[in-house]
Amino acid sequence: KQMSKYIIANQLKINTLQKIFTGGAPVFPNEAALYDKAFPTAKIEIVYGSTEAEPISSINAKTLISEKNDALENGLNVGTPYHKAEVRIIKIEDKTLFINEIQGLNEITLSNKTIGEIIVKGDHVLREYFNNEEALKRNKIFINDDCWHRTGDSGYFEKDVLYLTGRCAALIEHEGKILSPFMYENFLQSIENVEMATILKQNNKIVAIIEAKKPFYESIKKEILSQNSAIQDICFISKIPRDPRHNSKIDYGKLSTMKTVTRPLRCQPYLFPTMITDVVADSVVQSAAAALPKFDPKGLHTKAAPMFGQR
Repeated sequence: KQMSKYIIANQLKINTLQKIFTGGAPVFPNEAALYDKAFPTAKIEIVYGSTEAEPISSINAKTLISEKNDALENGLNVGTPYHKAEVRIIKIEDKTLFINEIQGLNEITLSNKTIGEIIVKGDHVLREYFNNEEALKRNKIFINDDCWHRTGDSGYFEKDVLYLTGRCAALIEHEGKILSPFMYENFLQSIENVEMATILKQNNKIVAIIEAKKPFYESIKKEILSQNSAIQDICFISKIPRDPRHNSKIDYGKLSTMKTVTRPLRCQPYLFPTMITDVVADSVVQSAAAALPKFDPKGLHTKAAPMFGQR
C-alpha cells in the first residue's frame, strides 16, 4: 500500500511487472484501486487464505474494484475458491467440534447467504501443529482421511463467490443483532483521508474509532453521518494498534483492553496513553443518531444467531 502511494505521488512508471499477488491482510476495493493505479500493466490477484491454508480463494483486483464500496451490506468479495480446495460455511460454534462422519458435517453446513465460519480442506491444508494438541482439537475436523481447517473467519457464499465478514471472535452483539466490525471497516476506510478504522461497543453504544489527521476530522465526521449505519459516536485517534506480525491488521485484542476516559455529554473513547499524542472524541448529536436506521444488511442471515435481517 505504501509503495503504491509512493509510486503515484512521485509519478513513477512501473511497466515491467506482469503479475502481482497480495495477501496476508484484507484488501478493500479502494486499496485495490490504489494498486491498479500504481501498476497499470500488471495482473493483480488478491489472495484470501490463512497460515494453515493458503490460498483459500482469490479475486482479480479489477473485479474487486468494480464491487465499489458496498461491503457494509455485503461483506468483502474474496473471489472463488482455489480449484484444489473445498470450502464450506458452518454454524459458528465457540468450542471444539467432535465430528468424525460426513453426515455430522453436513448437518452444520449452512446454505447460501447464511453467515457462518469458513472451513477449508485440500492437499495444501496444514494437518497438524508442532506439540500443540489443543490447537489441533480446536482448529481441525478430521473425517476419514480429510482434514478440514477451521479458519476462525466468518463469511458466506453467494452462488460460487465467497464473501468475508470478519473474525468470528470479533463479532459484536448489539440490540439483539450481531454486528461485524470488519463490514464497517470497509465503509469507514473508503472515506477519504481515513487511514484505518473500526467499530467497538462501549457503554452500550457503537463507537467508530478513526485513525486520521486533525485537519480532516470534520469532513470525515460529516461523511459518516451521511451514511446509513448504526454508528452512534465517533472517536478520532492518531494510531490504531496493528498486529505485530503483519502490521496491517487491527489488533482487536489490544484495542479491547485499552483504558477508557469518561467525558460528560461526549463519547467514551478508547485511550492509548503510550501511542496517542492527541485524542479527540466527538459525540454524534442525539437527533442525528436517532435518525440513523439500524444496521440491517440485505439478504444475509444465520441459523446460529439473529445476525442480520432478511430481504
